[in-house]
Amino acid sequence: MPDINRLEEFVTQVRRDIVRQVHQVNSGHPGGSLGCAEFLVALYQEVLVRKEGFDMDGIGEDLFFLSNGHISPVLYSVLARSGYFPIEELATFRRLNTRLQGHPSTHDGLPGVRIASGSLGQGLSVAIGAAQAKKLNNDPTLVYSLHGDGELQEGQIWEAAMYAAANKVDNVIATIDYNKQQIDGSTDQVCSLGDLKAKWDAFGWEVLEIEEGNDLEQILQILELAKSLTGQGKPICILMHTMMGNGIDFMMHTHAWHGKAPNDEQLASALQQNPKTSLKDY
Repeated sequence: MPDINRLEEFVTQVRRDIVRQVHQVNSGHPGGSLGCAEFLVALYQEVLVRKEGFDMDGIGEDLFFLSNGHISPVLYSVLARSGYFPIEELATFRRLNTRLQGHPSTHDGLPGVRIASGSLGQGLSVAIGAAQAKKLNNDPTLVYSLHGDGELQEGQIWEAAMYAAANKVDNVIATIDYNKQQIDGSTDQVCSLGDLKAKWDAFGWEVLEIEEGNDLEQILQILELAKSLTGQGKPICILMHTMMGNGIDFMMHTHAWHGKAPNDEQLASALQQNPKTSLKDY
């Protein structure tokens, strides 16, 4: 059984990493990063089949693709604290000539990053291609991807969704960060997504929901269910209802922190709400 207390402490440390990264350069995207902290911690600490070291082929291990690349602070924190690169490197976030750019990049060979992402709408196509490659290689491991709900306003997502169902790409699990917020307001105000569950179902996907997407136990339960449903002819979609800015009271319930860094006073408040852990700050 997963040690939930250990994972909760991990999440708290990741939150500290997120706000400190964006504060130190007064730039970045804390809101969505905070909302997905539990998901990425659960994925990397408990779910992914991993092997020693890192290579771009990814044969014999599960693959993860972050499509909404602007939430790089949470990805970098989880990767570093999962052993992909030194934790101290988090101090270089968004600085010139470093590997931790605002959107993940493959240019400098950062371990754990397989695609340059942040041009929204493209990650699902990549994940589906990787999943088909695994089938051709008779590789039984899986492919996971994460997408923003605002990202679903991109047409390429739905082309990819249609393709995956038509070709029975049943070894891919795509999760939607369903926080109902995007940079200019709520998704309903900008361009309503309608009934997402019905849409993915109509496109031929097996659809699951995480009602409390910031609850580690629910996340782990649904991810295990999703894994059990692979190999049955349908790609899997998880609608994960999260809170943007989760864990920091003044960042929650608003789109305002989609892409804004906290000032000194706000940082102090955020860190007070997420006390130091045994994992220690970078």
